Amino acid sequence: MEKEVLLSVQNLQQYFKMGKRELKAVDNVSFDVYKGEVFGLVGESGCGKTTTGRSIIRLYDITGGSVYYKGQRICAGTRTYQNAIKQARKDFDEKKITKEELDKIVAENQAEMKAAVADHKKWSRAKGKNKLTNEIQMIFQDPIASLDPRMTVRDIIAEGLVIRGEKDKEKIDQQVYKILETVGLVQEHATRYPHEFSGGQRQRIGIARAVVMNPELIIADEPISALDVSIQAQVINLLHELSEKMGLTIMFIAHDLAVVKYFSDRIAVMYFGKIVELGTSDELFAHPFHPYTRSLLSAIPLPDPLTEKSRTRMTYNPVLDHDYSKEGPSMQEVYPGHFVYCNTEELEKYRKEYEEAQK
Repeated sequence: MEKEVLLSVQNLQQYFKMGKRELKAVDNVSFDVYKGEVFGLVGESGCGKTTTGRSIIRLYDITGGSVYYKGQRICAGTRTYQNAIKQARKDFDEKKITKEELDKIVAENQAEMKAAVADHKKWSRAKGKNKLTNEIQMIFQDPIASLDPRMTVRDIIAEGLVIRGEKDKEKIDQQVYKILETVGLVQEHATRYPHEFSGGQRQRIGIARAVVMNPELIIADEPISALDVSIQAQVINLLHELSEKMGLTIMFIAHDLAVVKYFSDRIAVMYFGKIVELGTSDELFAHPFHPYTRSLLSAIPLPDPLTEKSRTRMTYNPVLDHDYSKEGPSMQEVYPGHFVYCNTEELEKYRKEYEEAQK
């Protein structure tokens, strides 16, 4: 049975102006998230994980590419179409294409650009009152900064319901109390303020604020990185319980591969604004192909002092590990469901490694 694609990210670009320079935080990232799964996105700090999540939920206006939710485009950028038109005009000047071909390319991309701008305006006007935008919620990394210190827990959790149009105060209170108990807190906590709670409790409030909207998709942006190790397992288990109980689809952003393996069905590894490897959790750990993925896996600490003492950590150097002088890399399928960012020569090498591992 074919899985239902809930979220589809296609050629996502998110660039930021840095004076006269342009920083490519996310550069042509594509992936699908299936309904009911936990999709892990991992990589080192600064690789573009959080930017990807924030772009999907429209906290940023994306530079290029498209994001589709249930088949409807909710984010659209124009850079891709502008570049295509610019390249076509350059090709025409160099006599690589005819005037008719140029006109066709320009017309097609201008039409797509117009549709992208229309979609952008549509969801910008809709904001919180639209059903689609209510179905995607985010859990933020910092449970202190993401909660308004001047609002009570009741008001923080109920804010989304009020924006959606709920006016019955008694009904709102019932939903708030119910969700508080669901995330491991009690009704009495509703009248308190965020500074009265521990880090783990504050993150539970953040989870409650997202879950009370009864979303289909939750983007969890490193929800445990700011917590003590003893609390991290509790929050992960809570998210796991909620995903099963409520049928949630979760995009789980983290830099800890060990946690992501436990929690995710599929994992995408991100480096320098690009996804370099994507596969199921078990397969990614059993057969890591990209040198960066192997580097991350080699850094996972093991609870054995003797093993740790002799463990060799791999380092990733793009200049030494790849030779793209003849052919550049692209996302290619090594075997069904397992994709790697590589060129043809590397692809053949990875396929041979996999075949030998199967013997």
